[in-house]
Amino acid sequence: MTYTQTMSQQAYQQNQFQTASPGELTLMLYNGCLKFLRLAKRGLEAENYEEKNKNITKAQNIIRELMVTLQVNDETSEQMLKLYDYVHDQLVQANVHNRKENLDNAEAIVTEFRDTWKQVIQVDRQNRHQGGQLPV
Repeated sequence: MTYTQTMSQQAYQQNQFQTASPGELTLMLYNGCLKFLRLAKRGLEAENYEEKNKNITKAQNIIRELMVTLQVNDETSEQMLKLYDYVHDQLVQANVHNRKENLDNAEAIVTEFRDTWKQVIQVDRQNRHQGGQLPV
């Protein structure tokens, strides 16, 4: 990739972040976390522990961000917080003990969150384009 291509890609990504809705930003966080989990698995399989650690740390940072920005005001959000905490613990265990199954556990939950969140965004878009409102 050339310098110009890299700069164009960075500008595009910056624009994506600046124009994204809060829901789209959350979706980006889930996708980023999944990307780092896959890279951590690759590092673990290649016994590249520095790469594994770097990517698990990035995934942990995303989970922490999701935890601190979650508004815990009902049973559903309390359950989400518990699942985020579980995912974070699985990442710690994977990093300390080099266990792929912990990464698999974390990935499964983050994938469920991401897929559900993606559906919510799609329904919201459909409702807005049809002039409808989501129920409160």
